[in-house]
Amino acid sequence: MMGFKFPKKVNIVEVGLRDGLQNIKQVLPTETKLELLNLLSSTGLTAIEVSSFVRSDKIPQLADAELLYSSIDLKKSIHYPALVPNVTGLLRAINSGVKSICVFTAVSETFNQKNINCTLEQSLYQIERICKIARQKNVQIRGYISCVFGCPYEGKIAYATTRKYAQLLLEFGCYQIALGDTIGIATPGETLKCIQQLKAEIPLTKLAMHFHNTYGQALANILVATGAGVTTFDASICGLGGCPYAQGASGNIATEDLIYMLNSLGIVTGVDLNQLLLASAFVKKILPDEIESNVVRAKLSGFDSNKPFHL
Repeated sequence: MMGFKFPKKVNIVEVGLRDGLQNIKQVLPTETKLELLNLLSSTGLTAIEVSSFVRSDKIPQLADAELLYSSIDLKKSIHYPALVPNVTGLLRAINSGVKSICVFTAVSETFNQKNINCTLEQSLYQIERICKIARQKNVQIRGYISCVFGCPYEGKIAYATTRKYAQLLLEFGCYQIALGDTIGIATPGETLKCIQQLKAEIPLTKLAMHFHNTYGQALANILVATGAGVTTFDASICGLGGCPYAQGASGNIATEDLIYMLNSLGIVTGVDLNQLLLASAFVKKILPDEIESNVVRAKLSGFDSNKPFHL
């Protein structure tokens, strides 16, 4: 297809519990999140981002991070990372037994100010401090860079700028950098340009893609990125998500839609779509107005949880 050679296997990082839930108005009980986490843990996913150690007054949806982590029935086959915004958040995470963290910045100065109330330089300084402590504690570190394909305030930003900051985060100790299409404006053409610019100096194994689906291009972008050699993608159960600092931005690519497409290409993910849809049915029950997945809408119409589900 399109002259691309697709990989045999692709890795999925499930971000619905963190990136998805932080942007909805409803605050779910810890018990409900734990039930969803347990359902996700039974799907074959190997990375499930659980929460974020942020100030509860800033993101009340994630105020129960400590309680949630203390309640997890950990599986050795699964990584359960948490997002940390600063050293205080890191120490809270470490005290909660977190072994894998995510740090984040944006290529846009204005977006950094709006999102985390600091300059790009200040955010990088904070990340360097976080990474130094995390490495000392043998905590794995994954990096996020937001607004890679465009900023709602500054518009287009050169991919060379993204490459520079990605290299810096790798030097700090991140094992991988997830490139975020925060407002969902990426196209297949731009996705290919971005990958070509970065892979000249950064191994593709060090890069992941985090697409939002505002313009309905996320699956097409992932198809192109996969064909170009990227093998790790973030996705969110039922397409939960959005961005509070980018008006009109919709959720992440739905995990169900992504698995459905990859299955059709014979690409192994290790995720059982039938089992995933049981988790989707749970989300549909508790958050019926937040569903953005086409597969969920198609397959769970009239779904009866008391009967076995088959594709």
